[in-house]
Amino acid sequence: MSSYTLSDGLYIYPTPAGAYYAISSTEEDKSRRFLKSLLQQEQTLALTVDNLLKLADSDDEEKTLKLLHHCQKLGWVQGVETAMSSPKGSLENILPDLLKSLSIKGKVLLADDQGFYLASSGFAHEVAEELSALGAEVSTLHMRRSGLLMSNMGLGSHAWAVVNAVGKSQVGFWPVFIGKNRFVITISGTPHLNQPEFVSLAWALSIRYSTMGNN
Repeated sequence: MSSYTLSDGLYIYPTPAGAYYAISSTEEDKSRRFLKSLLQQEQTLALTVDNLLKLADSDDEEKTLKLLHHCQKLGWVQGVETAMSSPKGSLENILPDLLKSLSIKGKVLLADDQGFYLASSGFAHEVAEELSALGAEVSTLHMRRSGLLMSNMGLGSHAWAVVNAVGKSQVGFWPVFIGKNRFVITISGTPHLNQPEFVSLAWALSIRYSTMGNN
């Protein structure tokens, strides 16, 4: 008999921290695959053993519940009382509002790894183009030097930033990975990634791009 007990009447949903962990790296582990699977659902699933086994792609109930407990302990998943559907509408229409909440200044853009921006909030078109190109270069540099940063120095973050004299970020670049696609979120000023809109952003992108090839 399992040592874990599920709460009744809840739906499982990623937290902002869980959504970020899911898309912040190409490295695979059970937790990341579980969180990615959550973000690929058209709507939140009821918190049941059958649904958890489906999300974990497993037939071992005890190990799956242990995985859920691990994610919950790290603050990566939460239970919500009302079912939720994935963001509706074209990315062109929904992304600017989702991006705006991720910075205290409301200046955020999302670009691909070729330097073309998909959506922008608060930036002039010319600035958005230049920052997108810079973000692509930073992302490429990070991929080349990630061995030093991750393995040799033990740094767990993939983000880069231009900082002021006291080390505060003026503009930051946050690579995210969905399927075989690499994007960069560029944020002016203090980032506010711990927002519900970040989950919606990750969810919308996962629905759109995960089917185009998985890591």
